[in-house]
Amino acid sequence: MNQIELSQLLLAILPALIVGMVAFYFFSSYNKNEENRRNFLLHRETQKTALPLKLQAYERMTLFLERISPGKILFRVKPNSDDKEAYERLLINTIEQEFEHNLAQQIYLSTESWDYIKTAKNATIGIIRKANQQESVTDADKLREVILKNLIEKQSPTEAAIAYLKNEVKRFI
Repeated sequence: MNQIELSQLLLAILPALIVGMVAFYFFSSYNKNEENRRNFLLHRETQKTALPLKLQAYERMTLFLERISPGKILFRVKPNSDDKEAYERLLINTIEQEFEHNLAQQIYLSTESWDYIKTAKNATIGIIRKANQQESVTDADKLREVILKNLIEKQSPTEAAIAYLKNEVKRFI
């Protein structure tokens, strides 16, 4: 094969190579777009089922926070006796049981929301314990009274957590 035949062969192959490369580019672009479209449709279909579950989790955790709010739990959980330590344990156990009942909801919540909820729960328990340590608290009724007086002076930790949950739900609706 001489040089002229080689150059003619290259000139004959060159258009085929260019057409082949352009075709490869278009097919790969088409496949990439199709993959993106399928992923979008799959994500949209998943969102149809995930969004109601996510909203339900936020609703349940808002209800949890409402139920453990110091003002509401005091009216819902009455003391069994005059023993202030027994009443403190009863209140804390009620909060812990409510929390454990809703543990699975953290799957649907953001990490920040879950942290707010845990902080509100722990702060509420702290309010109950701190109130019970006061010298003026002698029985269960006095404990209830001190906790309610503290609520009048400052905002409940559950209110801050509920406000955060409301804002987060507004962002993804």
